[in-house]
Amino acid sequence: MMFDHSNRIPVHIQEMKGYVPGKTIEEVQKIYRPAMIAKLASNENRLGCSPRVREAVLESLSAVQNYPDPLSLELREELARRNGVDPASILVTAGSESAISILCRTFLQPLRVQSPDMQSLRVQSSDMQGRAEAVTAEATFVGFFVQAGVMNAKVTRVPMAEGYRFDGRAMLDAIRDETRMIYLANPNNPTGTYMPADEFRVWLEGIPDHVLIVVDEAYLEYATGVEDYPQAIEDLHSRPNMLLLRTFSKAYGLAGFRVGYVIGDPELIGQLAKVKLTFEPTAAAQAAALAALRDEAFLMQSLDLVRDARARFYAFLEHHDGVYVPSISNSVMMVFGSESEASTFTESMLQEGVILRRLAAFGLPHCVRVTMGTPEEMAHFEDSYEKVMGELHSKAVSVAQLGGAQND
Repeated sequence: MMFDHSNRIPVHIQEMKGYVPGKTIEEVQKIYRPAMIAKLASNENRLGCSPRVREAVLESLSAVQNYPDPLSLELREELARRNGVDPASILVTAGSESAISILCRTFLQPLRVQSPDMQSLRVQSSDMQGRAEAVTAEATFVGFFVQAGVMNAKVTRVPMAEGYRFDGRAMLDAIRDETRMIYLANPNNPTGTYMPADEFRVWLEGIPDHVLIVVDEAYLEYATGVEDYPQAIEDLHSRPNMLLLRTFSKAYGLAGFRVGYVIGDPELIGQLAKVKLTFEPTAAAQAAALAALRDEAFLMQSLDLVRDARARFYAFLEHHDGVYVPSISNSVMMVFGSESEASTFTESMLQEGVILRRLAAFGLPHCVRVTMGTPEEMAHFEDSYEKVMGELHSKAVSVAQLGGAQND
């Protein structure tokens, strides 16, 4: 007897597009068997993680029979101290994507807000209210689109401005009385661009109080030293309707552990805590995050690696007439003439053992994202690039010559 799920799962779930991750090292090795693999697709820390993390995780395993601290107290206190906020202003989650899921499940359900000024969080569910609405940029983190889609929210995607930069004015213009949330990934994924401080201030001041402001700072650490990058945390005291998202998956090298956190008004954090899975993240993940936080030397080493790799990458592409978007993140976006070119390039590089991220799911089918790697990985990218582009050029010349001969 077959189980008919068609009338049990909401239509919007059946019709939505789920997140499709890039290929793993194991998949590429099994399919192509290249001599070397450089995984430059997922914006992980290619340097790895702090040696202190391994020690802390091994120690945490001695109590693995126990549930983890549901409040992540020790980690919250350390994060609060470093960010100059009260521990009650922090919610620790299983990665910042889990935080996005929590936010969408909390705010993007059909709701009727009882207090438009956000001073009270009392809300009443109503099936008659229709779809919740959110605003964000068009070419931004696909995880937000997925989680908002789960809630069947109506998401207004504002086109990027020239240079793949945010159009803050257009985002403000897209806000309606029905808008529940506005989401800004700053620095942005996948473009590596950002909203500078002066534009951010105008953008922030233009958002009405009834809208939840979500600033995703997953790549915050890479903005260190960028003079006009906005310090959004300084505005939290004046904007109780703003939340900041952070992660340990990028600069701290803990993507496999899934640890992130939210910073915001304690009342808001308290509401979100009701929706969070009780025992996330795991005890090992909490121990890993705490150890990573305390190894600032490794963090600086990781940031230096990215800066050096970016400079090398820019010089290499410029020498080969490649097109890219300047980035302050740990990845750089390459721009091709068409979706076909981007697809062919990515697949050809994959055969050489270089895993890159095509950006069709992000609304940029003609673009490819390249994570900045170790010197060895960047060298492998360069060698493979020259081989692949040489072969593609030869094929193009052959096709052109064949077409010319047929026309003679």
